[in-house]
Amino acid sequence: MTEPEWKKYLADFNEGLGVVYERFMLNGYFERLMRREWIGSVLEAPLFGMAGVSGINSVCFAEKGCRVTLMDDDAERLEGIRRIWQRLAAPVDLRLAHGFHVLPFEDAKFDLVWNFAALWHVQDVPDLLREMVRVSRKLVFVSMPNRYQVGYLLRKHLLDKDFFDRVDESWVSIRRIKKQLLASGARIVDEGVLDVPPWPDTCMPAGEFLSRLGIRSTRLQKWFSDDAGWQWSTMDYYTGADPSLRERVEKYAWLDKAALPWTVKSVWAHHHYVLARVGR
Repeated sequence: MTEPEWKKYLADFNEGLGVVYERFMLNGYFERLMRREWIGSVLEAPLFGMAGVSGINSVCFAEKGCRVTLMDDDAERLEGIRRIWQRLAAPVDLRLAHGFHVLPFEDAKFDLVWNFAALWHVQDVPDLLREMVRVSRKLVFVSMPNRYQVGYLLRKHLLDKDFFDRVDESWVSIRRIKKQLLASGARIVDEGVLDVPPWPDTCMPAGEFLSRLGIRSTRLQKWFSDDAGWQWSTMDYYTGADPSLRERVEKYAWLDKAALPWTVKSVWAHHHYVLARVGR
């Protein structure tokens, strides 16, 4: 039986350019949000969804002094994440979930409750979204892959068909997510896209992508190999081992930063998000 891909990244932090770029674009959105809103406490539930190293999407909040709580339903992965955060020397509250239909927190516990590309892996999504609204005192953020983007369509119909048998694709619909958030008592305050690099979103390393397309170029395979220096690690940036990484990666962000309506960017954007407010 093949081991889950996440196990590899508990020790191997080379995630690939696409994942590192995606994480920095998400960080950038949250940094802008924190300039507008006071956020002192954060719950990421569930913490899985993005490829690469599990459990580090909320590091950007910890760096700003926020209290971070993460929830996962896999004890082994959670223990690996504990070691990763120890390596980062950052405080975190890790909670093992027994399903996500009930979150074990009091009402209005956190300033922000959020998840990224996680809903289609979860059972009882309406219950989870209601719980996210319940335990938030201020904001709820949800992002899912953009199903109209060419990389998504390549993955679904050509590169990784089996994946779509294991997820509930109906929850890729931001319209459906917004409807549930509204029914849970929240109101929508922002919607848009993020992660708009010049390459398609295939959720796999470049070398594997080329192989699945039948491109056997030795030169290209060597170019995208680790031996050729194709190393991209958000952990190296967070630990200070590679402080210039974000600057190098953001050179590809001209579409993300372009002053265009998000509806125009959605033709190529990898992710679609919604931000809701709870209470006044």
